[in-house]
Amino acid sequence: MIRFESDYLEGAHPQVLEALVASNLEQHPGYGEDERCETARALIRGLCAAPEAAVHFLVGGTQVNCTVISAALRPHQGVISADSGHIAVHETGAVEHGGHKVLCAPAVNGKLLPEDIARLVDTHWADVTHEHQVQPGMVYISNPTEMGTVYTRAELSALAQVCGRCGLPLYMDGARLGCALVSEECDYDLPFLYQCCDAFTIGGTKLGALFGEALVIRNRELNRDFRYFIKQGGGMLAKGRLLGVQFEALLKDGLYFDIARKENELAMRIRRQLEALGYSFDIVSPTNQQFPILPNTLLEKLGKKYSFSMIAPGTSESCIRFCTGWATREEDVEALLTDLRALS
Repeated sequence: MIRFESDYLEGAHPQVLEALVASNLEQHPGYGEDERCETARALIRGLCAAPEAAVHFLVGGTQVNCTVISAALRPHQGVISADSGHIAVHETGAVEHGGHKVLCAPAVNGKLLPEDIARLVDTHWADVTHEHQVQPGMVYISNPTEMGTVYTRAELSALAQVCGRCGLPLYMDGARLGCALVSEECDYDLPFLYQCCDAFTIGGTKLGALFGEALVIRNRELNRDFRYFIKQGGGMLAKGRLLGVQFEALLKDGLYFDIARKENELAMRIRRQLEALGYSFDIVSPTNQQFPILPNTLLEKLGKKYSFSMIAPGTSESCIRFCTGWATREEDVEALLTDLRALS
C-alpha cells in the first residue's frame, strides 16, 4: 500500500535521527532547561528577528493548543475558531474538556474572517444577559488551514487589527507552518508573524521531526507562569533536550523549509495531473494537502493500491484528501499519476 492519507506516517527525517543519535549520550538538565533547547530557542528568535521572544517546546499539537488556550482564558471565557478549525473538529473536544468552549464561526475557504470575530464579540456584549453566556476571550486560527489554504499578509493584518480592537489575543496553530511559508501564495515571513500574532507554533511533527512543536510567544502576559501551565497539562517532557536537538537539526541549515518545499512540490504535481484530467477540487490548496472530487468508481480502484482520507463521501463521487509528507517518494507520486491517467 502506498500511503497518502497523512504527513506524519513515518518516523523522522534522517538528519533529525542522526542528530538524536549523535547526542544520545550527552548529559543535560531536564524539562527543556538545557543547552540544546537554548540553541534551538536562539535559532527561532533569530528567524523571527525577535531576541525577546519566549520560546517553549511541547510534545504534540493538541497539547500545545490546549496549553495556550488554558493559559490565555479565564474560566468563563471561550476561544473563537473557524468551524473547520482543528480545535473544533479534530481534537476530540480537548479544549472543552479543559473547561473552555470553542465559539465557532463559519469558515470561508477554511479561514476565519475578521468580520465574524467582530460580530461574535459585538453580539455578546450587546446582549443584556451576556454574563450568563461564555465570553469571547481569544482567537484561534491555523495556517495552513485544515483545507490547506494559506492566509495572506492582508488577511492576517486584518485579523490582528480586529483582535486588537476587541482585546483578544490572536493565536496561530502552525502545525504545517513551513508549508504555508514556502507556498506560492505566501507574502510574509516569520518576523511578520511574530509581530502579527500574540503566539504561534512552528510545527515539527508534520515536518520531519519525530515529535514536537515549538511555541513562540510575543504577549508577555500570556507567557507569565507559562511553564506552570505546560507542566500541569502534561506537556513538559522530562527529556526535553530531545525537542531541542530536533529543532536545532531542522532549523540550523534550512532543512525545515526544504522539507516543506518538497511536500508542496509533490502535492502540486498531483494537483496539476488531476486538473489535466478534468477533475475539480473542493478547494484550491497551495500546500501539501489536496482535496479533489473523484468518481467513486475510480476511488474504489485506487483504494486497492493507495491510501487517502475520505473527506465528504457522495453517492457517485466523493471529496478525498491526498497529503504528502517529508518521506513521500517521487516514484510513489509518479506511480499514482500513472494510475490516475490509466484509470480515468
